[in-house]
Amino acid sequence: MSTLLLASASPRRRDLLQRVGLSLEVRPADVDESALPGETPGAYVTRIARAKAAAVPRAAGQWVLAADTTVTIDGAILAKAESPEEAAMMLRMISGRTHQVLTAFVILGNDIVRERTVSTDVEVIVISDEVLADYVASNEWRGKAGAYAIQGIAASLVRSVTGSVTNVIGLPLVEVLETLRDAGGPTPTFSAGLPV
Repeated sequence: MSTLLLASASPRRRDLLQRVGLSLEVRPADVDESALPGETPGAYVTRIARAKAAAVPRAAGQWVLAADTTVTIDGAILAKAESPEEAAMMLRMISGRTHQVLTAFVILGNDIVRERTVSTDVEVIVISDEVLADYVASNEWRGKAGAYAIQGIAASLVRSVTGSVTNVIGLPLVEVLETLRDAGGPTPTFSAGLPV
């Protein structure tokens, strides 16, 4: 089974892929993730995923997976909050509303390039000021698009998810595996991902 180069430092992406038995080598890509003026959320995640894929050195025959995830509402890009104040602002924007989580991923192989973007709708409860302050104080929002982690405490803030749940965690697993299979890339061995 060939090893997939993961162009990401995200422990969530790594864990999702390893749990299904994919052999990985993590090679984080160092790219500027700033949005360009007037850039749409879809164009933003696609551009960043492409940049990450291109930044990873690979030998002939090696496969690369790069991805970028953002939260969007009303056309705004809610990337990773830089401060508690910014996290609180983002959480107020999505409180009581449905927003979208977008992930673009790029797979590179031998003369093969596959790109795909997946969107998931996430409905958030109305977050009281007290709950918001408590969540921000937990610091779970750090390093998370939209300032929340659905796989953590923030699961208690999410009323419903329409679409890929793993997309909200950071990688649309079904779509990535479908694309890898279709492209002839590395595929998982489920039994290899099971804990001993």
